[in-house]
Amino acid sequence: MKHPLEAQMRLPSPLGPLTLAATARGLALVWFDGQAHRSDAVDAPEDPRHPHLQQAARELKAYWQAPRQPFTVPLDPAGTPFQQAVWQVLRGIKPGALLSYGAVAQALGKPTAVRAVGAAIGRNPLGIVVPCHRVVGADGGLTGYAGGLHRKQALLVLEGALLA
Repeated sequence: MKHPLEAQMRLPSPLGPLTLAATARGLALVWFDGQAHRSDAVDAPEDPRHPHLQQAARELKAYWQAPRQPFTVPLDPAGTPFQQAVWQVLRGIKPGALLSYGAVAQALGKPTAVRAVGAAIGRNPLGIVVPCHRVVGADGGLTGYAGGLHRKQALLVLEGALLA
């Protein structure tokens, strides 16, 4: 069930500005400017004092310094049950680790659903926090990232999964 957005804020990052939005239950959106599969408008008032946004901002700022720390902010992304299941698998990928789309499909018990997994990953509304950037092609190649492949590569270098 989709919960209404209560607040949003803008946050600078080393890879460009981010838009964050939250519901009463948790962080719902983390988007880069110009990201694919997103609207430029967020239907929520600007309120950087919202507790979930404050926590997310603190954790994202810490991530840029020490990307091995887990995100603990409560999450409330809107998505189908299948998308939610895919995003839950992504949350289990540790910093510095990579998983293929096929391995994500296997983890779901749906080994033939690789394309559906890719579509769900592409619609992840919680970039960085739900680490879709840690999913790579079967050959280990960087494929698809709604925030742009240059950002995916930069995140993986930051986390130590790729050499600069």
